[in-house]
Amino acid sequence: MHEKVQCTQCHAKPVFTEVGKHCQDCHADIHQRKMGTDCAQCHSVQGWNIAVQKVRDHQNRFPLLGAHAAVQCEDCHRGAAVGQFQGLSTACVSCHMKEYQKTTSPPHASSQFATTCESCHSFDSWLGASFNGTAFDHSAPPISFKLTNGHANVPCASCHVGGNYNLHIVEADCGNSGCHLTTWQQTNNPVHSSAGAAFGVANCSGCHNTISWTTAIFDHSTTGFLLTNGHANVPCASCHVNNNYALTITPNDCGNSGCHLTRWQQTTTPVHSTSGPAFAPTNCATCHSTKGWDSASFDHSTTGFALTGTHASPSPTPCASCHVSNNYTLNSADCMGCHQAAWNTTPSFGGSVPDHIKASFPSTAAACAQCHTITKWADGKFDHTAFGFPLTNSHALVANGGKVASCTSCHIGNNYSLNIAATDCGNGGCHLTTWQTTNNPAHPKAGTPFAAANCSTCHNTITWNTAIFNHDATGWALTGSHQMAPVGKIVACTDCHVGNNYTFTASNTDCYGCHMVAWQSTARLGGNVPNHITAGFPSSQCATCHDTLLWANGRFDHSATGWPLQGAHVTTPCASCHLGTNAFALTSANTDCYGCHQAAWQSTVTLGGAVPNHVAALYPTTCLTCHITWVTTGWLGATFNHTWFRIPHNGSVCSDCHLVSTDYATFSCINCHTRANAHNKGTTDGQHRGNTNYTYTATSCYDCHKN
Repeated sequence: MHEKVQCTQCHAKPVFTEVGKHCQDCHADIHQRKMGTDCAQCHSVQGWNIAVQKVRDHQNRFPLLGAHAAVQCEDCHRGAAVGQFQGLSTACVSCHMKEYQKTTSPPHASSQFATTCESCHSFDSWLGASFNGTAFDHSAPPISFKLTNGHANVPCASCHVGGNYNLHIVEADCGNSGCHLTTWQQTNNPVHSSAGAAFGVANCSGCHNTISWTTAIFDHSTTGFLLTNGHANVPCASCHVNNNYALTITPNDCGNSGCHLTRWQQTTTPVHSTSGPAFAPTNCATCHSTKGWDSASFDHSTTGFALTGTHASPSPTPCASCHVSNNYTLNSADCMGCHQAAWNTTPSFGGSVPDHIKASFPSTAAACAQCHTITKWADGKFDHTAFGFPLTNSHALVANGGKVASCTSCHIGNNYSLNIAATDCGNGGCHLTTWQTTNNPAHPKAGTPFAAANCSTCHNTITWNTAIFNHDATGWALTGSHQMAPVGKIVACTDCHVGNNYTFTASNTDCYGCHMVAWQSTARLGGNVPNHITAGFPSSQCATCHDTLLWANGRFDHSATGWPLQGAHVTTPCASCHLGTNAFALTSANTDCYGCHQAAWQSTVTLGGAVPNHVAALYPTTCLTCHITWVTTGWLGATFNHTWFRIPHNGSVCSDCHLVSTDYATFSCINCHTRANAHNKGTTDGQHRGNTNYTYTATSCYDCHKN
């Protein structure tokens, strides 16, 4: 802008240094220093009237939005003509007080509206105030009355009558608000003003809402009386007679409610009024429901007597069949109360039906139920097992596949008070005679196992004669020949239990008790059978050699003594080793060959050949040092392990080197090597010339020639 100004307009004199550099040096301050001396805060060289910074500052404090954007500065800043732009108040009323005072719909001043205009008005238009939009929130404090549905479009004056904007009514207090009071007073279905607290003028919202005043909906369940099924569509006045909405009846008190009392009084099946507490007018709900008054259903199980089987009511048994003379105060589950006549007929039935009276059968419900079911009284069946005596196999009645003709076969004289265990056959009075006549064995004399109370040990209910005794239970299992023929060799129990003696206490290894004769015969049997008597064999250890399969095939496990029989020992008769009076008391180890083979050891003196003289050589009697092949080849064929000199040596025998038969610790090499074609001294000396350690002696060769 300064570029187009004539120089003389600023430089009045030709002296250019006398011109100032500040705006006010050339431009008069029309603001009278109210805006400061820094003109550049608002003005620029682009144009004196362009105040950029001033507008920016205005936006920070009071943004010029909406209608304010088109207002001239002097419209608000009255001193603008003289350059006075002091900061003004940002409150709307500071400029718009006249408009506030002139309002009529509603009159703000007389209605004491707050001067916070922005609560309703916006910058866009003064007339565009909103009371239920984004500007004014009718639901916010302090008003707290949300305008919904039907309330939303109602003119303010319709509620704020006479310009009263100081209302303090809660949303639910429709009647007291002055809006709906007349409507509330005119109600007739029901008449709210006399229908009790639930219809109070302050409780309109309990049924009404802002959608529609006439579509009231009352939640009856809030009263504690839910309207279900048949109650749901009944007009209110049908129950609330004479506009009585103060009822406090419980849902199950149908009789006392005044609705069903007459029906209750007219009942006949049964007559409720005389049938006891269960049918009292306060207990209708026990049988009746809201689905249908006539379709009553009584849960008889709640009385402690469930109706099942033939007891089911009304079919096949009507209530009156049991509740005679309308007596519904029964409190017993005793069968006799109804079935005594049937119980009294049992003496004449016979057959499988015992005489209950003579048998003194108990008549309690629990006792009757043990045999009779509620499905069919005549089809009574007694569970004998429940008394600890199950009727199995032959004990069952003939009708049930057994052999007992009737109950009286056992319950003689109509005695049903028996307390016999299922195993006490002898004392039961049924099998005592049979037990007394036994002879194989005679049970009364055969001891405790055959006592009258122990019949079941051998006998069962399938058949009395096929007794089976578990001999294992005695600790003596019958195996091999001890079993009964034809599996074993025993013909009868008396083969062992001589003289009916069944009180044996001997262990199953004490064979001597029965086999003493066989044991004594060993003295003359001979052969491989040792004389058990002279040998001092213990008579309590027969099972060591003998088994129950075959007595004569006794076998002794010699290895159990620590001396297993091997090689030639296997076929050697016992007497060959076990000699003398205490022949079988040998305690020698199985390496002590000398004890039996002393004669063979001594015979080495005369054997000669490859057999050294053991006596002269003072050989120890540890025979197994050389005779290691005795198991396979016998006593001969002994081999000696030469530790330092390998043998055999060119076919030589022991005596070729060991010249002194009594001293095998000495030997001579030259005994062989001086023979023709061998290493004689002359040849040997020539071969060892230059060897200073060489000497020609009997044993010097071994010093170098170990092999």
